[in-house]
Amino acid sequence: MEQLLEFIANHPFLFAALGLVTALLVHNLITGMDKSLIHPHQATAKINQEDAVVVDVRPMADFSNGHIINSINIPMNGLKNQINRLEKYRNKPIIVACRSGAQSSGACKQLHKEGFEQVFNLKGGILAWQDANLPVSRKK
Repeated sequence: MEQLLEFIANHPFLFAALGLVTALLVHNLITGMDKSLIHPHQATAKINQEDAVVVDVRPMADFSNGHIINSINIPMNGLKNQINRLEKYRNKPIIVACRSGAQSSGACKQLHKEGFEQVFNLKGGILAWQDANLPVSRKK
């Protein structure tokens, strides 16, 4: 114990750096536990059991190439102006999907700001959906 105190006294900057790195790691762990992330198979359960709505925020061209059956396409760049299209689903779970899961996290934050409470981000996006061999539709 004496050696530890001596080390701290002799190297205050190193000890401060250790404290800072530890605090940042703890912060990263806490904020990294995003409870709104949902895996493709969990999403299918929500769709089938809780009548969840899927909102695809990819551009229309990507949506036309393949999307989750019965999903609603509202491209990310127009989401703010088209949130009123989701008003009738306010009390249902909403699953937001994009290509890989990165853009949809921003859409989830925006929907939370607008008062939607049950918003979930499809982890891995449509790519993960297809990797799980789940069906996609090419109909508009």
